[in-house]
Amino acid sequence: MKRKIIQIDESKCNGCGLCVQACHEGALQMVDGKAKLMSESYCDGLGDCLPECPTGAIEIVEREAADFDKEAVEKHMAKKAAMNEKPLPRGCPSSRSLAFERKPCVASAYHEPVQLGVSELAQWPCQIQLVPVDAPFFKGAKLLIAADCTAFANAQVHSRFMRGKVTLIGCPKLDHADYADKLTEILKRNDIKSVQVLRMSVPCCGGIEKAVRQALEASGKMIPWRVTVITTNGDIIED
Repeated sequence: MKRKIIQIDESKCNGCGLCVQACHEGALQMVDGKAKLMSESYCDGLGDCLPECPTGAIEIVEREAADFDKEAVEKHMAKKAAMNEKPLPRGCPSSRSLAFERKPCVASAYHEPVQLGVSELAQWPCQIQLVPVDAPFFKGAKLLIAADCTAFANAQVHSRFMRGKVTLIGCPKLDHADYADKLTEILKRNDIKSVQVLRMSVPCCGGIEKAVRQALEASGKMIPWRVTVITTNGDIIED
């Protein structure tokens, strides 16, 4: 029979997994980094997943499809619950939410222990496009939203800026994305304590600062935030 059902444009899907969580019938799943409709009979065609998709990869079409089977959905969801299947981690390995407990790294030089630098990245994923907006590590977090070049331009980025924060990175020039909507949802859904923006001095990097400003305004969250600029030769310019 002909009925309304979702359709996914894989070329637009960025693998964020938000639609999977939004689907109350469990019709969607991440496969090889892309959202897939796993069973037509699980999709009710109401499109709860549509507003969650940041790239517009999902639409509702009318076509020949198997009937929506409420009983099959109930059995499917009961099976998932029995397996303790949770929305996080996502199906795509790159967007599985992880929190890290860092330990000092010690090496031996001339038979004496030497303390080495330790990564201060406290969670995964860290790319703005991949991070789930409701990841558990956002609870009560201090955010560092950084241009990805900053960690290469200045050796102190880990110890001086990332320590004790949840770090999100991106490049507004290469990603061709407006981060404002994603950051707005992160701020709305979580008890974020503060936001530190770390950007390069090049003009295109202003896109990150602009997105954060827009997200703070759109979320209505009056929380402390500041901007620090790193020059291309690694100098730090405090705001």
